[in-house]
Amino acid sequence: MSLGKRKLHEQVRLRIYGDELIFGPGIAQIMELVEKTGSLSEACRQMQMAYSKGWRIVKRAENELGFSLMTGNSGGKGGGNMTLTEQGRNFMEKYQAMDAELKKDAQTLFEKYFTN
Repeated sequence: MSLGKRKLHEQVRLRIYGDELIFGPGIAQIMELVEKTGSLSEACRQMQMAYSKGWRIVKRAENELGFSLMTGNSGGKGGGNMTLTEQGRNFMEKYQAMDAELKKDAQTLFEKYFTN
């Protein structure tokens, strides 16, 4: 649908809450990059995020979820190595699957209500 020259579209972002935000697109991206690079520091660098902020996001999520998302050694001589835990990978994959389904359904609903 367009209003004059404006083309409308929907945008849906999945966020998971406890008392506060636990998991969303940002931490999912951090985890994807950690899985790809083996480094939280490199993941944060690629996202143009301070390492300390990335670390806080991960630790807050882990505390709220009650399990570790990542394991490994940070920094030091020769750099660190970080990998996703089995529970972390499983949680991320469930999040990604739900997010993809939600976006597909949102597109279908948007078309139902806002296209002629």
